[in-house]
Amino acid sequence: MKKLLGTLLSVAMVASLLVGCGSAAPADGASDGAKTFKIGGIGPLTGGAAVYGIAVKNGAQIAIDEINAAGGINGCQIEYNFQDDECDAEKSVNAYNTLKDWDMDILMGTVTSGCCVAVAAKTAEDGMFELTPSGSSVDILAGNDNVFQVCFTDPNQGIASAQYIGQSKLATKVAVIYDSSDVYSTGIYEKFAAEAPAQGLEIVATEAFTADNKTDFTTQLQKAKDAGAELVFLPFYYTEATLVLKQADTMGFDPIFFGCDGLDGILAVENFDVALAEDVMLLTPFAADATDDLTKSFVAKYAEIANGEIPNQFAADAYDAIYTIKAAAEAANVTPDMSVADMGKAITAVMPTIKVDGLTGKAMSWNAEGEVNKAPKAVVIKNGAYVSMD
Repeated sequence: MKKLLGTLLSVAMVASLLVGCGSAAPADGASDGAKTFKIGGIGPLTGGAAVYGIAVKNGAQIAIDEINAAGGINGCQIEYNFQDDECDAEKSVNAYNTLKDWDMDILMGTVTSGCCVAVAAKTAEDGMFELTPSGSSVDILAGNDNVFQVCFTDPNQGIASAQYIGQSKLATKVAVIYDSSDVYSTGIYEKFAAEAPAQGLEIVATEAFTADNKTDFTTQLQKAKDAGAELVFLPFYYTEATLVLKQADTMGFDPIFFGCDGLDGILAVENFDVALAEDVMLLTPFAADATDDLTKSFVAKYAEIANGEIPNQFAADAYDAIYTIKAAAEAANVTPDMSVADMGKAITAVMPTIKVDGLTGKAMSWNAEGEVNKAPKAVVIKNGAYVSMD
């Protein structure tokens, strides 16, 4: 009996040592019962903004597959669960609660700014670390120490757009059409308007629309045309931009059209004549035609899982978001058995100390407020594809 008891105790001790992530994983990289990091995602997979959410879901999946194949995070595999919010703030909160029931450790999301503002309030209450790939409003970060962004904030996009237009001498007379009911659009517009004079830009027309009136842009376009605008700045989403381009073409108005990351995805809109987007420019941190090995590998892998589609910046930001989570989790030395709040606190503390080389920036870094520091790029649409201007 003593021998049997001793044997059982020895087995128990060995088993307890094998509970840790790395030691329990077999050679093929499967977790085999070991604890995993559960990373959730939230964004629109259906509805008018689905192009964004699908890109984020796919881009993150590629990074997760790579990381799991290479041994995971701190020796632990990643489980991934992405929920559809249809670009609706209430549904986004519901999706967050669904992921909490799944025992999510970290949130990679949400995709759009309005939804992210609503969900960030919940992650802040729970102390969960949240990294949004594409929610760019400054309201997401306000008072939420646990939330960080991979994308540029709206003010940074507005300032960078004015600087790029001015320094590249694309135009001197500029019109702006923006969505006054949307935090993303207004945030970019306000900083663009403030920076424009310093870049030698004259804003000759400023025209707004709202979520209740976003199908007919002929009045705004006519005012821009009558004012002699050489360039029209469009700080809003691709859905409305397709209508602007169609109506401008009908009017015979052919200025330079320049947008921000919200226009990324316009080439994937069903039944849209992409010829209307020829020469449209947008500020973006990612160009799929780049020739570096990382970009070429990512574009090839994305095409494999997305029926040959070319990834946009939302996919690239999501890929970088997952690798940023990995870098921060390893720097903080967190493990899946930690509480959500303890894990969030540890990762949040190290975020201002890490640097990440990714698809959307080299040596990306973050300040304590959650803003990313990386260089913007610009692309122009040529022959139905994004082409780098840098």
